[in-house]
Amino acid sequence: MSIRLITFDLDDTLWDNRPVIAGAESAMRDWLGEHAPRLAALPVEHLGQIRGRLLEGEPTLKYRLSELRRRTLRHALQGIGYAEDEASQLAEGAFQAMLEARHAITFYPDTVTTLERLANRYQLGVITNGNADVRRLGLADYFSFTLCAEELGVGKPDPRPFAEALSRAGIAANQAVHIGDHPGDDIAGAQAAGLRAVWFNPQDKAWSGASAADAQIRRLAELPALLERWG
Repeated sequence: MSIRLITFDLDDTLWDNRPVIAGAESAMRDWLGEHAPRLAALPVEHLGQIRGRLLEGEPTLKYRLSELRRRTLRHALQGIGYAEDEASQLAEGAFQAMLEARHAITFYPDTVTTLERLANRYQLGVITNGNADVRRLGLADYFSFTLCAEELGVGKPDPRPFAEALSRAGIAANQAVHIGDHPGDDIAGAQAAGLRAVWFNPQDKAWSGASAADAQIRRLAELPALLERWG
C-alpha cells in the first residue's frame, strides 16, 4: 500500500536541540537574575532537585514539560520566601523568557527544503514529546496536525500518539512512516503502532535500540528518495 502520511519528531530531528536548550536555560537564569536574584543565586542543581521531587510525586508531568517547568519555578520561589502570588508571577515571567529562547532555532540546512518537497506529495504531521510550537517556528503550513505529549497526556514511545496520528489522517498504519532521532521514543514507539520508522542519525551513532529501524538517514535530504523507493 502506498505511503500517504509522514510524521516527524521535532527536537534533534529538524534541528540540533543542544544549543537551543542551553540558550533557553541561560535566558531563564538571566531573567531570574534581574527579577528574582535570590533564586538565581542558588546553584542550578537546586531546580533539578525540585523537578525530581515533582516527577516522583506525579510521574505524568514528564509529558507536560511546560507545566513541569512552571511548577518547578513556583515551588523554588515559594521555598525561598516569595509569597504565592508573587511566586506565580515570577515563575511565569521566567518561563516565558525560557520559552522565547527555546524557539530561537537554527534548522538543519535541508529541513525546510525537504519539508517543502514532501508536503507537495504527502500529508505531514508532528509527534513530539517537547514543547516547541511549529507555529512560532514558521513551519505550520507544512503540517496537517501537531500532536504534543503535553496536550495528549501521553508521549512516545506509547503507541497512542501514533494511533492518534493515523486517526487524524484517516489512514492505516502501513500507509505511514515516522522519522525521529530516538531509538526508543521514535523508532520502537512507531513500530509498536505498526508504522515504518526511519532513524535520523546525523552523527553516525551506533544503534542502541532493541530492534532495528526500517531505514537510517544522516541527512533529511535523503528522505524523499527513500520514500520513493518504498512507494
